[in-house]
Amino acid sequence: MAKLTKTDVLHIAELAKLDLTEDEVKKFVPQLSTIVDYIGNLSKIDTSKVDATSQTTGLVDVFREDRVVSDGSLSQDEALSGTEETYNGYFKVGAILTERTDK
Repeated sequence: MAKLTKTDVLHIAELAKLDLTEDEVKKFVPQLSTIVDYIGNLSKIDTSKVDATSQTTGLVDVFREDRVVSDGSLSQDEALSGTEETYNGYFKVGAILTERTDK
């Protein structure tokens, strides 16, 4: 059985940006250890007779050709006309992703 430690759980929580209480850490150590063991069972499967695949449908280039359609499209000036602030021809918006500073 893979035995995760408290340090392992805290590291996983940090990667997931989760703040765990001490009780939650104690609860998750055995639970995550069980999950890791279960996933470890995959290494026991004999895949020697299975061909490697990167995709299974056989479809190639199923997307339409990219092309600009001017009918009904807004010009850049029209698109930007309703915004409060622009920068070099782009919409300017406030930041939504920031670094955590509480750690």
